[in-house]
Amino acid sequence: MDKIKVTIEEVIYENPANGYSVVDCSSDGNLLTLTGYMPGVAPGENVLAYGEWTTHPEYGEQFKVEYYEKIMPTEERDIERYLSSGVLPHIGKSTAAKIVEKFGVDAFDIIEHNHLRLTEISGISQRKADEIYKAYVEQVGVKELVMLFQKFGLSPAYAVKAYKKLGAGAKNLILENPYILSDCINGITFQTADKIGTEMGIPKESPKRIYSGIRSIMMNCAYNGHTFVPLSSIVAMTKANLEIDGGVAEDAVSDLIFKGVLIKEDFGDFEGIYLESYYNAERYVAKRLRELSGVCFEMNPDEVEELIDKTEKSQGIDFAESQRDAIRQSFYNSAMVITGGPGTGKTTIINSIIKIMKSLGKKVALAAPTGRAAKRMSEVSGEEAKTIHRLLENMPEGDEVNLFARNEHNRLDCDVLIVDEMSMVDITLMDSLLKAFPVGARLIMVGDADQLPSVGAGNVLRDIIESDSLVCIKLKEIFRQAKESMIIVNAHRINNGEFPYLNDKDNDFFLVSRETPEETCSAIVDLCANRIPKSYGVDSMSQIQVLTPTRKTAIGVQYLNALLQDALNPRRASAVEKKTASCTFRVGDKVMQIKNNYTIEWEKEDGEKGTGVFNGDVGFITFIDNRNKKVTVQYEEKTVNYDFIQLEELELAYAVTVHKSQGSEFDVIIIPMLETHRLLMTRNLLYTAVTRAKRLVILVGREEIIGEYIRNDNIQRRYSGLKDKLSFS
Repeated sequence: MDKIKVTIEEVIYENPANGYSVVDCSSDGNLLTLTGYMPGVAPGENVLAYGEWTTHPEYGEQFKVEYYEKIMPTEERDIERYLSSGVLPHIGKSTAAKIVEKFGVDAFDIIEHNHLRLTEISGISQRKADEIYKAYVEQVGVKELVMLFQKFGLSPAYAVKAYKKLGAGAKNLILENPYILSDCINGITFQTADKIGTEMGIPKESPKRIYSGIRSIMMNCAYNGHTFVPLSSIVAMTKANLEIDGGVAEDAVSDLIFKGVLIKEDFGDFEGIYLESYYNAERYVAKRLRELSGVCFEMNPDEVEELIDKTEKSQGIDFAESQRDAIRQSFYNSAMVITGGPGTGKTTIINSIIKIMKSLGKKVALAAPTGRAAKRMSEVSGEEAKTIHRLLENMPEGDEVNLFARNEHNRLDCDVLIVDEMSMVDITLMDSLLKAFPVGARLIMVGDADQLPSVGAGNVLRDIIESDSLVCIKLKEIFRQAKESMIIVNAHRINNGEFPYLNDKDNDFFLVSRETPEETCSAIVDLCANRIPKSYGVDSMSQIQVLTPTRKTAIGVQYLNALLQDALNPRRASAVEKKTASCTFRVGDKVMQIKNNYTIEWEKEDGEKGTGVFNGDVGFITFIDNRNKKVTVQYEEKTVNYDFIQLEELELAYAVTVHKSQGSEFDVIIIPMLETHRLLMTRNLLYTAVTRAKRLVILVGREEIIGEYIRNDNIQRRYSGLKDKLSFS
């Protein structure tokens, strides 16, 4: 690793969110460019930088900084230059000269330890002196954290996050308890904090370590869909994962329950342990839904039937009795569920309810969990539908939490709220939705309870249905037009435990037989790149989607994405790429956002700006800027610029897991059918995958594997207490 000492001449670019900078410097009379995470550097500063020389194809030789040390200027000339650089508020060239003339080389000491003396300078009030002091202390604090984090091998970008989260005392807090990093800083895992704790000599049975470890275990369980964990399981996982005595683990869990960090609930056969946030969310959702279940609207039955009759005639539809009943119940109930598989008429019912309610002067709002699901809802209804996050007006401060402008103090302005794809709604989002739901309005929840549950914690739709706490209309009849599609027929056959019809040449559901993973993957690539586009006139990138149950096997997302990227968007000598730990991104790549980011900014073609990109959003890379360390992604209606440090939020999306595909529809779906992890080879996973297709389903692999999926009706248990709370009277 090379080392150079430089003086900062000019900051060409700095990202205030993470500290990534491009700066021009001088060293021994030579001008050079530094790039890397250097938060708060300013002209006039001396920096000792460690890194390596690189050659940029456009900008030439640069020094890529791995870590660095700031050396604050000590000469009056350099101090004045630093102060006049704009790095501190209210100090320009004239004021900087006055400060140095007054205090000389002691200027920094005055600002840090006796800042009110700045009021001796003409034009600096006490308010301005306070603001100068605050900005200077923040810079010093971030500098100290950068130095500390570099010792631990952590990026300076995390130092910026830590300072913003923990404030001026961040360094002391971290030295006292390094586990605060994993507790508070998104992106720093417990394993990383534990490594630091071990280096600092913190023993394995330290309460700080154990409490943070338990929180991490509970968060991982929530990530896997559980709102709570049985007491015996959390004790066992704590013992095993933290390598401590079982009695110590049990005492630690009990202590956290006593302190209110964890909540214990008796489920009869066992005791469940919650993180407080999930416990409160479940309680509120159950309480509010029980309240809504007790609200019935008085309507004239004859008038209701007349409205339904008029809608039938105006739309040229003959409603089945189940459809008619669903529309009818929307008049009388404050909250209800409509559930059914593909082709059972859910869309017809939604459109009819919208039409009737609007004819009565009701204000109707439509929402779905994902952008793609909301767009599809808009297309089939002809009305604007929003993501739930957008409907609730997510706020930029809400990093990794549901923080919304619409809440119990500022409720939604609507008389009827229809939410589609309810199977994807997790407990925390449902909590936020119900807090914003207006008193006296109607909530109509629509979804397919047989699909996979939400990615986030909870089992909201299934729990509501199984609790019998709300009116629930279950649609089972497949209508004539839907019966013409083998996709829909086979989806219902799979869901009923029956083998699908295959390879009718005039239809839309096929099996391409292959025996080995190599043969299967080769066939999938050929189908995507050649056979399907030629035969069906579809676009390989935007209209074909490979769905797979798993991530890391021979038919997993990572391997298939590498193969498909090379086939559909191969490397070109002149093209700019960006390598990450998991893949290489290229201009033209199909990518997916894999975590909610509430703060990232986007812009539409018409100039509208906003924030928020969400788990499951799919777009295409349009530009890679290595100089400014940015990747531009074009989503359906908005453009987003990602800093390189944010690329951990993106992954290639030529192939995605079935779980990530929920709420989306694609013209063509291709699914590998080979043996994989048994827990993933389930009937509802195959059913969910098949129902993502609009025009064509192709299974690639072995016919007997299809049967194994269908026979496995064992749904992995999700620990969720909503059903019990709803059933409680």
